[in-house]
Amino acid sequence: MPKKSLSSFCLSFIEENQKAIVTLLLLLSIIGGIVGYRYYKHTQEDPEFCVSCHLMQEAFKTWQMSKHRDFQCQTCHGMSLLEQNKLLVSFVIKGTKTIKQEHGRVKPWDACKGCHGSAIAQGSITLSNSYGHARHVFMLNINCSKCHTGNPHTFTPNEQACSECHKDKLIHGMGMEGLSCLKCHSYGERAPKMISNERCLRCHKDLRLKGTMSSLKCFDCHHPHGEIKPSSQDCLKNCHGNEARVGQHSLHMTKAKLECLNCHKAHTWVVGKAEARNLCNRCHALKDPATFIY
Repeated sequence: MPKKSLSSFCLSFIEENQKAIVTLLLLLSIIGGIVGYRYYKHTQEDPEFCVSCHLMQEAFKTWQMSKHRDFQCQTCHGMSLLEQNKLLVSFVIKGTKTIKQEHGRVKPWDACKGCHGSAIAQGSITLSNSYGHARHVFMLNINCSKCHTGNPHTFTPNEQACSECHKDKLIHGMGMEGLSCLKCHSYGERAPKMISNERCLRCHKDLRLKGTMSSLKCFDCHHPHGEIKPSSQDCLKNCHGNEARVGQHSLHMTKAKLECLNCHKAHTWVVGKAEARNLCNRCHALKDPATFIY
């Protein structure tokens, strides 16, 4: 068929079937839009899209058993359409040797603040009252992956990570050497300096909770990263500088060379008549403790 006759036939066919052609194009556009939308929803919101890759089978199982199982994979493992298509083309061309991608191990850590950051702003108990998270995440801008383990969908704190930055914070004190940092330092409750007396009392259950100096914090006297047991100089320097000049204190400290803790027993402190019977008579005849302060 001559070219002129072919073009005339095409024009004639289009004119005669113009409505049908427009309807067909409109129908194809609608079908294409529905398919495209369903494809977008499947890739962006359906975890089944992720498990279509055989490499994701184990990760999918750990996600189903994790605390994040109510969130779609794409909430944390996000990819733009451009990234998806680049990854798809790379897979078709190179097979398993695909291009470098970030949605697996990089972007999920960046996504943490998307959920937990808003919880802080709303007054979440788990983070807003945690001095530890506030300081490390917001003040020092430390990434979540620095302190939390990267095991698939199990983001427990990595207690070994503390020592990577705090190399000088060794634990001193008999019986405390094997403790990890998180045994004492709180990340989920309101506590000055990230530690509270309640944490200490979980182990030291035999201490008096009322009486002299009971209003002090344990770490006002005990310093696990320095000197765990206070000395007389600590007592005099920090609080009791004036008491050293009251009554017979000076005499006992200068001539007898006694330390504060020789007479004042930790967590009881007060020397009354009962305590004096087994204490004062070690050096001299028993005297009324009330006369000591004159």
